[in-house]
Order: sequence, then C-alpha cells, then structure tokens
Amino acid sequence: MAVRHRLIKSPPADVWAVLADGNRYAEWVVGTASSRPVHGLWPHKDAAIAYEVRLGPLRLSSETVVRRCEEGSVLELEAKAGPLGTARIAIELRPWGDHCLVVFDEHPLQGAGGRLHNAGFEALIQLRHRAMLGRLARLCEHDARDGKPAGDAARAGAATGHGRGPAHA
Repeated sequence: MAVRHRLIKSPPADVWAVLADGNRYAEWVVGTASSRPVHGLWPHKDAAIAYEVRLGPLRLSSETVVRRCEEGSVLELEAKAGPLGTARIAIELRPWGDHCLVVFDEHPLQGAGGRLHNAGFEALIQLRHRAMLGRLARLCEHDARDGKPAGDAARAGAATGHGRGPAHA
C-alpha cells in the first residue's frame, strides 16, 4: 500500500480549504490537467469532480467521487481511471503544533491497476505522492505567505457558483 506523509507549514483548516475546493484539484494532483465539480457539494459524500489527464495527444476524462468525508480531517475518494480501474485515496489531516501533518494513502480497488499492482508500481505511486504532497504544501504555504487563507479561492468560487457549491449535473 502506498502511504506517504508530509508536514505542511499551515494550519489544518488552510490545508482542508484547498482540498475542499474541487476547482483546485488539478493544481495539486499530479497528472491532472483540469478539474471541476460535476455533482453534489464537494467534498461531501457522493459529490464528484470531473478531471482530465493529458499525455501528449492522449486525453483521459474521468471522475473522482467522495466516499467519506469528516470535514476538516478526513477525505476518502474513489478515483476512476477508465480501463485502469479505480483507486481508493484516503487523505488524513492531523494537527501538528501550528502545522498540519498530511497522511496520504492510495491503493487500487478494481480493474487492471489492482491486477498489475506490484513493487515497481508501488514505487511509482510513492514518487507521485511525493510530488502531490509537495504541490499541496506549496499551495497552502504560498497562500499563508501572501497573508490570505487558503480558503479564499474556495469561498470566491462558491460565491460565483464555481467552487464547493452544487455544480451542474
């Protein structure tokens, strides 16, 4: 199982604000070119965001669905990857002094990803997680350095109908 953690020098509430903004998913998830909420109230249970992965001329569009949400501390997602199957992604936020310890756990659930899962595949997932947690840290810490809470983008998006609020079905 690919489990990785990172200390982010921002309070858990600021980290959660980034995770809770479905429009920012592509900013921190490695390999994702774009994202947008498609139904439900992200990140509440059963809400989904659509995303696109681009590899040269190839494009894969799919969605990620929230399977469990404990606001401010736990987010469990099911990422769908077409013929590759699905993966469970669990993100836990733990207060660590004035900062946030983020624990990221991902493993395949169904499809080819589960059948092909081995030590080499695990090593690639670990590299991807390292990059994703680095991106997430930069987003949260950058917002803090600029003196604005990470949630500003989420609140602005919700006010215009493009953030955490209900999206088009």
